[in-house]
Amino acid sequence: MKNFLLKLKDSAVAVVPVTAVILILNFAFGSMPALNIGAFAVGAVALILGMTLYTLGSSVSMEPMGEHIGAKLAESKKPWLILAVCFVVGIIVTVAEPDLTVLASQIASIPNAVLIVAVGLGVGVFTVLAVLRIFLKIKLNLLLVALYGITFIVAAFVPADYLSVAFDSGGVTTGPITVPFILALGIGLSGVAGGARSQEDSFGMVGICSVGPVLAVLILGLVYDSEAVAEVTTAATYSNFAEVLAGFFKVLPTYLEEVGIALAPIFAFFIIFQFIRLKLPLKSLIRIIIGAIYTYIGLTLFLAGANFGFLPAGTYIGQIVAQVNPWICVPVGAVVGAFLVLAEPAVHVLIGQVESITGGAVTRKNMLVVLVVAMAAAVALSMVRMAAGVSIWYFILPVYIAALALSFFVPRMFTAIAFDSGGVASGPMTAAFLLPFAMGACAAAGGNIITDAFGIIAFVAMTPLVSIQIMGLVYKIKKSIAARETEAYYRELLAHEGEIVYLE
Repeated sequence: MKNFLLKLKDSAVAVVPVTAVILILNFAFGSMPALNIGAFAVGAVALILGMTLYTLGSSVSMEPMGEHIGAKLAESKKPWLILAVCFVVGIIVTVAEPDLTVLASQIASIPNAVLIVAVGLGVGVFTVLAVLRIFLKIKLNLLLVALYGITFIVAAFVPADYLSVAFDSGGVTTGPITVPFILALGIGLSGVAGGARSQEDSFGMVGICSVGPVLAVLILGLVYDSEAVAEVTTAATYSNFAEVLAGFFKVLPTYLEEVGIALAPIFAFFIIFQFIRLKLPLKSLIRIIIGAIYTYIGLTLFLAGANFGFLPAGTYIGQIVAQVNPWICVPVGAVVGAFLVLAEPAVHVLIGQVESITGGAVTRKNMLVVLVVAMAAAVALSMVRMAAGVSIWYFILPVYIAALALSFFVPRMFTAIAFDSGGVASGPMTAAFLLPFAMGACAAAGGNIITDAFGIIAFVAMTPLVSIQIMGLVYKIKKSIAARETEAYYRELLAHEGEIVYLE
C-alpha cells in the first residue's frame, strides 16, 4: 500500500499538469461540449490509476523477468541459445505493443498482419544485433552509424507516403510493454558478460531495436503500392454523463482483451523458461505473477483512458487551433509536448533504471528536464513542418547526422541512454494525443495527413538523441574541469609539503 500510494502520487504529478494544459487550451480556443470534457476527465482518472498500477507492476514483474532471463542466458555460454531466445523475445514483445495495431491500420496498401509480422521480425533481428554488440564488444556509435546509414539509403528510394510512417513505427514499437523487458534483458546480459564496459552496455538495446521497425516498413514501401490513408477521429456525442461512463465501460473490455492477448505470450514464455532454466523460488515467482496482474490491469486502464479521453480531445484541439492559424500550433504544440512526456509510463521506467545503474551520476530530475525540452522542441518542429508543408527529409537527416556525430565526443553511456530515450519518449500518450492533434491540425489547414501530420512520433523519438548527448558533453566538460582542479590542488599541496620537509 505504501508503494501504491507513492506511485499514485507520482502518476498524479505526471498526468494532472498535462490535463490542466489541455483544458486551458480547450477553453482558450473554443470549448468542447461539456460532456466531452467529462469524457476527457474520465480518461485522465483512468490514466492516473493505470500508470500507478503499471509502474508498480512493471517494477516487480516485467523488469525482474527480463533481468532473470538475460542473466540465465548469459550464464549458459551457448551463443545459439542466447540469440534464438532474444530473437523470439524481440518478436513477442513487439507484436504485444497495442500501438503497433493502430499504426498498421493507417496504411491501406499493406495488410495489417503483414506489417505487424514484418515489424516484429525487424525488432527480432535487431535484438540479436544488440546482443551480439554486447558480447563482441562492438562500439555502439559505430554500429548505429552503419545501421542508420543503411536505413537512409533505403529511405531515399521509398515513396514519400511511407517515409513518415516508417520513422513513426520506430517510436511506436518501443512502448510500455517492450521497454521495461528489453531494458532489463540488456542489464541481465551485460551484467553476467562483465568487462570494463558492462555498465555502458546495460543501455543501447532499445535504441538499436528502434531501427528494426523503420527499416522493415521502408522495405515494405518498396514492395507495395504507395497508397496510404488515414482517418481523423471525431468525438462522440453524449446526452448525459451516464452515457459517458457507459461509453468508457463499453470500450474497457476491448482493451482488456487486447492487452491480455499482448501480454499472454510474454508471460507464457517466462513460465516455460522458468520451468526449463530459471527455477526461481516460489516466493519470487508469486511476486512476479502478482506484478503481472498489476501490469495487466494498469496498462488496460491506461490505454483505455488515453484512447477514450485524450485521443478525441487531441483531434478537437488540433482542429480549433489550426482554424485560427496553423502557425499557432507551433507554440501550443511545444507546451503540450513539454507536459505530455511526463505522462509517458515507459519514461519513468527508463529514468529509474538510468539513475540506478549510474549510481545517481545521471539523476531523475536532470533526465526529465532534458526530455521535457526535447519533447517541446520535437512537437514545435513537427508543427513547423506541418504548417509549412516541408518534407520530413529536411529535419530528420541533419538531426540524425548531428546525433551520430555527437556520439564520437560524449561518454559512451550517454550515447546509449540517448538512443534508448528516443524510443521511450514516443509512447502511447504520443500516439493517443499528439498524433491526433497533428492530424486534426493538418486536416483543418488543408494539408496532406500522411506526409505532413505523420512523422510527429519520429520527431519525438529523434530530439532526445541530441539533447541527452549534449547533457553528456556538459557532464564530460565539468568532469574534466573538476579533474584538472583536483590535480592542481594536489600539485600545490605536494609542493607545499616539500617546502616544509626542506625547512625541517
